[in-house]
Amino acid sequence: MRRVARFFGPASGVVRKALLGRAIGAPSMVASGFLAVFSVVSFARADVTVGVAVPQSGAYVAVGEQVLRGVRAAVRDANAKGGLAGQTIQLDVQDDACDSNKAVAVAKHYALSDVRLVVGHVCSNASLAASEVYAANGMTMVTAASVAAKLTDRGLPNVFRVCGRDDDQAKLSATVLAERFRDRKIAILNDQSPGSRALAAATKDNLNRIGINEALATAFVASDADDAALADRLKDVGIAVAYYGGDAQEMGRLVRISAERGFRPQWFGTSAIATQDFATAAGPASNGVLMTFYLDPRRKPEAAAVVQALKAEGGDVEGSTIYGYAALQALVEAGNFARSTDARRIASALHTERFDLVLGPVGFDGKGDVTAQGYVLYVWKDGTFTYAPPP
Repeated sequence: MRRVARFFGPASGVVRKALLGRAIGAPSMVASGFLAVFSVVSFARADVTVGVAVPQSGAYVAVGEQVLRGVRAAVRDANAKGGLAGQTIQLDVQDDACDSNKAVAVAKHYALSDVRLVVGHVCSNASLAASEVYAANGMTMVTAASVAAKLTDRGLPNVFRVCGRDDDQAKLSATVLAERFRDRKIAILNDQSPGSRALAAATKDNLNRIGINEALATAFVASDADDAALADRLKDVGIAVAYYGGDAQEMGRLVRISAERGFRPQWFGTSAIATQDFATAAGPASNGVLMTFYLDPRRKPEAAAVVQALKAEGGDVEGSTIYGYAALQALVEAGNFARSTDARRIASALHTERFDLVLGPVGFDGKGDVTAQGYVLYVWKDGTFTYAPPP
């Protein structure tokens, strides 16, 4: 009877009357009618709604579009194979603008709408804020792009990510700086945004632990005027390598403006610039820019069919697209394993089982971090990025 009530909801007079009649010994005709309703409902194909929280406004729209494209492709493929635990997947897409307050509002919307499974968010500050709401309401989230170590270090049982961690990214960045540019003047820059500030601090800390001190560590306000002033300052102090954790548009603009002013250091960015928007903003100056990003899943045989299908739809398969696909795919595979759409049962399966995703055979550790290979080094050339050659 609970199953019938869940399908019809509290406003259903048919079910309420049937239940009431059964309780007081009503004529068998009512009971028979109830059984008929139960039979119809039991065999009806239901829908399960998955929330997708991505920035559709603000600085990280490009990454949000990538994740959403991947999620939609995964839904199409999953529904063609029977959906999630036999239920057709529907999406509730919400814009969080990579803003913490908006992310909480989105999370509360999902909680009130009885959406218990979420792919999101993109920015770590948004995921950190929203995940508290999800934890309080027994919901499960899988992020395709939030890299803050704190997100999973809190030990929330309902939080997962298919991407890497920023502390691992910072370690690789520091190692690259030490191995390739030990004898050059290094600047570590941030634009005071949460992600940029955190990566700059972690990279600096790791570099200093190796025994190398940067020549300059500074924050600035990303704008045309401040970019120009910063470029002149870096040039005047003889900076040869500039590490910056800004987003694609901000770093692209800084690289372009610096080149226009005759300052062409070795630029070094993060996963935030793994989008064509960076090359568009930087222009020819993007050539040679280094970047840390997750292992490129487009090259994995497990992702070949998905990549081919996405390309056939039009456009390259950029940055976080495959990770968006993997995030939705993880929820589906766990739900099919558990034979349930229940968020807690899906979370339990994600913690204990391994699944064949577009990322390859992966699982999730006790914190919710994916066991796939972490970050690698890339270089931009002619408007795209490829694996960087050894030093």
